[in-house]
Amino acid sequence: MRRRSVPAATKYATLGAFCNARHTETRNTMAKPADPFESLISLTPEQRRRYDLLLAGLDLLDQAIAVFDAAPRLVIWNKALLRLLDFPEELVRVGTPFEAFVRFNAERGEYGEGDIEQLIAERMASARAFQPHYVERARPNGRLLAVRGVPIPNLGFVSLWTDITEQRRAEAVIQEQNAQLEARVRERTAELERANQEIDQIARALRLNEERLRLILDAIPAMIAHIDAGQRYRFANRAYAEWFGESKDGIVGKSIAEVFGAEAYALIAPHLHDAESGERVSYEYSRRNAAGHTVHARSVVVPDVSLEGGFKGFFVLSIDITEQKASQAALIQAQKMEAIGQLTGGLAHDFNNLLSIIIGNLAALRDRLPDPGQHGQYLDPALHAAQRGAELIKRLLTFARGQTLEPCAVEVGALVHNMIQLLRHTLTEDVRIVTHVPTARLYAFVDPHQLENALLNLALNARDAMPAGGDLTITVAERHIPDSLSALVELPAGDYVQFDVTDTGSGISPEALARVFEPFFTTKPFGRGSGLGLSMVYGFVRQSGGNIRVRSTPGAGTTVTFVLPRTEAPPVAAPGSTAQAAPQHTRSGPVLLVEDEAEVRRIIRLQLTELGYAVLEAADGLEARSLLENVPDIALLVTDTVMPGGINGRELAAHARLLRPQLPILLITGYAADDALEEVAELEIAILRKPFDRAALATALHRLEQEHVKEAPTS
Repeated sequence: MRRRSVPAATKYATLGAFCNARHTETRNTMAKPADPFESLISLTPEQRRRYDLLLAGLDLLDQAIAVFDAAPRLVIWNKALLRLLDFPEELVRVGTPFEAFVRFNAERGEYGEGDIEQLIAERMASARAFQPHYVERARPNGRLLAVRGVPIPNLGFVSLWTDITEQRRAEAVIQEQNAQLEARVRERTAELERANQEIDQIARALRLNEERLRLILDAIPAMIAHIDAGQRYRFANRAYAEWFGESKDGIVGKSIAEVFGAEAYALIAPHLHDAESGERVSYEYSRRNAAGHTVHARSVVVPDVSLEGGFKGFFVLSIDITEQKASQAALIQAQKMEAIGQLTGGLAHDFNNLLSIIIGNLAALRDRLPDPGQHGQYLDPALHAAQRGAELIKRLLTFARGQTLEPCAVEVGALVHNMIQLLRHTLTEDVRIVTHVPTARLYAFVDPHQLENALLNLALNARDAMPAGGDLTITVAERHIPDSLSALVELPAGDYVQFDVTDTGSGISPEALARVFEPFFTTKPFGRGSGLGLSMVYGFVRQSGGNIRVRSTPGAGTTVTFVLPRTEAPPVAAPGSTAQAAPQHTRSGPVLLVEDEAEVRRIIRLQLTELGYAVLEAADGLEARSLLENVPDIALLVTDTVMPGGINGRELAAHARLLRPQLPILLITGYAADDALEEVAELEIAILRKPFDRAALATALHRLEQEHVKEAPTS
């Protein structure tokens, strides 16, 4: 669109008309010198009316407005120019150069400090550029003006001054209020965030506590449940649900009768009836689980009663007491074993004394018969039976009282071969014995008699498990236990000898397998077994520094495996170093024999005299102490351990050591338990256990004399 051009004469005529009208204004607001173009301009009435309306409207504005021509010189303005900018009236007139206004302002400090001419030049250069601009200027009187300049193309420009002091103050107030509001919003938001965080933390804590409570309820070794008034489960922890073969979710909603079964429910129903009446009840019950095992539990039922008094259900706390029941049974068995041990230990002394009399008299009778061979068929079995009786008491004490074993280096291959000869006559013909023994000699550090007894017990158990016959296999092999397996097998790392006794019998059920080492437990019919066989084997193996385990499959047989410490072969004795059956004693002087049992004392006296010793006898410790103090020729002291009269064998030996330090002492005892000999261990006294024969007595005395010959001071 092309702008319509206005003739220059018309512009000036219109401008002159505006100027003349302004000059003749009656308000006398400003003085305007005569314009040189006024005579050329004439206004019609309508134009003057419009011009007056324009001026009146401009004067009503709060903003100051001024129009400058291209020179630039003032052309037109309104009253606000004088009010806002405080220009003198003589300055504000048509034709006043723009530079005059700038200089006036600069001189009165409107533009701040600086070189006045430079300030004027900067603003004049900006005005002549005729570029739109907007600045805000603070006047010295504190008012804030917004100055906007708008160019009129090819004619000049218009300047507009607006007092924005109140606006800015209001804006500042608004900004301050907004800032305060924002601060309050931020503070409130922070409070809300903190509250939300606290709520989140509380919620997390509640969730954690709830989860922790669930974990605790599932981890504790107790069974917890909540049951409603209709006897249906509303909650159960994992232990409770699993005890009944259910899941935590699966048990919810089921009735007590469904979970317990009719038989067990009949047992607890009366207790639940009591709990419904508001009474706290406690009871024990047993049931058969899914595996067919009988399990026991103790329960406490607390009624769930609301504040209003209504019955809501039950809280149930149960404890599995199956192991406790088993422990009680084991304790009873242990008490039985302790009673047997105490009884056996007390009787051992008397039995050994009796056997000493029997063995001593039979041996003496055999030696005095003119033709021992003629009566040997009677004497030899009697002696053998008496010796077996002594060995039986010794083995029984080993199990019942933990008697000290007498381990030595035993060539296990030879021992097993010798045992096979005994087993072939003991087992039935339907049992085939197979052995796997290494060709190289293998030695175990063990009590040989106890090892024979253990193998015999295992062989007899295998025979009973194969009533129709079968195979009994005894395997011996080397076994090294490394550090990695030491803790698992409960043995120190090292070299061992392993024994495997395997049968092809009926096997052992898993329930019985867990109890095979319990004393008095047996799967044999009543009267066929004592339940002590495997218990004695277990005690022997563990006391010997080994371990044992049983593997069995019902219908496929059983294997008992045990290991014993391996050792090196014993040193070979030099030819001729073995003591004779009746070595000659090297000391002159009598032997003081102290024994409270007269018959036992008589037998030992006969044995000593047959060995060439002169014997002095004493029936108790007091008599023996008197003889020691008054008979200096006593060469040996042989004394019993337990004696009446106030002085026992240990006290007598200690007194003898103080009185005669070089006197050889031999302590004889019918007690096999360790506690009977603990007090004499510190005295380093030789011990000979009853019953013994003449050869054993001769060997003990010879060894005792040889040791004292080595220790005797040389001149």
